[in-house]
Amino acid sequence: MNWQTLFSNKRLGAEHRNAHENFRTDYMRDYDRLIFSSQFRRLQNKTQVFPLPGAVFVHNRLTHSLEVASVGRSLGKAIGEKVVEKHKDQLNQEAIEFYKFELSAVCMTACIAHDIGNPPFGHSGEEAIRTYFKELEGEKLSILTQNLTENQFNDFKYFEGNANAFRILTTIFNQSNLNLTYTTLASIIKYPADSTNGFKKKSYISAKKSGFFDTEIDFYKSIANELNINALNEKNTVFARHPFVFLVEAADDICYRIIDLEDAHRLNIISIQEARDLLEPFFENQEGKKNIKEKVDTIEDDKQKLAFLRAMLIGKLVFKCTEVFFEYESQLLDGTLNKPLIDLLDEKIIALIDKIDQISIKKIYNDKSVIEIEIAGYHIIGGLLKEFISAVLQPNSPKSKKLLQLIPNQFSIEKEENVYQNIQSVVDFISGMTDLYAIDLYRKITGIQIPHL
Repeated sequence: MNWQTLFSNKRLGAEHRNAHENFRTDYMRDYDRLIFSSQFRRLQNKTQVFPLPGAVFVHNRLTHSLEVASVGRSLGKAIGEKVVEKHKDQLNQEAIEFYKFELSAVCMTACIAHDIGNPPFGHSGEEAIRTYFKELEGEKLSILTQNLTENQFNDFKYFEGNANAFRILTTIFNQSNLNLTYTTLASIIKYPADSTNGFKKKSYISAKKSGFFDTEIDFYKSIANELNINALNEKNTVFARHPFVFLVEAADDICYRIIDLEDAHRLNIISIQEARDLLEPFFENQEGKKNIKEKVDTIEDDKQKLAFLRAMLIGKLVFKCTEVFFEYESQLLDGTLNKPLIDLLDEKIIALIDKIDQISIKKIYNDKSVIEIEIAGYHIIGGLLKEFISAVLQPNSPKSKKLLQLIPNQFSIEKEENVYQNIQSVVDFISGMTDLYAIDLYRKITGIQIPHL
């Protein structure tokens, strides 16, 4: 891979590159298409970590994505300028313009889309889908085993929000003529591997999870061919990561750790002193550290103290990730870099991040309210899957006919023999739900709540 060929404003599904509008570039149009999409709007009612919302407002998937986009834009701007500064003699004018002015927009757009494929109820929603299909037995298991290839079945047994995001931004967006550029799409795929060759944690970072379902493999191959992204296996089912992916991932890695602490403090799970003890050491032995601590002491409101520390730390980590990006530039370009940027920072910073992770696992991710919403997610998503999968596999029963009428027309259910597509339509339907819609529909179809009574 090289900087000259890692971008293209060609759109998936379009034979030719689109001409720029007078006031919007292609990458700005990608951003606009995502921001105005119903899939993005629904993120406002999808769980980030804590239940949504009580008297205290906490982050949801939408607010998290917008904050990640802000950090991604900063990383893209910093990296783009340095690429031009370092490689100006090897880049044509189009490339110079892209890295100076457009990479920031690409990273920002990829960041607002990075969680667009996540189902309701946070990461437990993904696990609930996987668990349902892994625990199938009897007639249902027999039907799937006979009608699906190994990789197609693995799409469901190892359901992955990243792969689902790529499906939304290709298959589903293309149906609405919202075709995105190859560059934006490539920047979103953290794990460019299929479901069978993914989830190999001791292999390439590309294969830690999966990045595309069976239906979208050819889409990714088209992108890889256009941008000269090299395959890492003979079957062309695992690819090198696009370098821009590392920037999107870094923006997410920076944000979620800090905002989860902020939310935990707002919910009185973490005290202000505990939060300060975790964040202030990042500035030790740094010029101005004393002034930072003094400034925190002068702020009366505890929430504002934490907001100040958050802003300072994000700035520091953006700078450090920019430095390490170019330290590992050759590995980024040849596809051999197997760690996220944040794991390549100096030992002191990694140790401090590890301490945040330890406290977060102990106090935040295992808080009673988090566990309760995760358990609810298992029951609700598992229950919805049980009802609707039964309906598509046995469509002629009276109950099935009624249930199938509840699936919107955009999630088309085809003839009985197209089992994979029908199951995928059900998963599209359920994974796209907001938390509240999933709860409401589950209550109604199970009789817990009778409509209009």
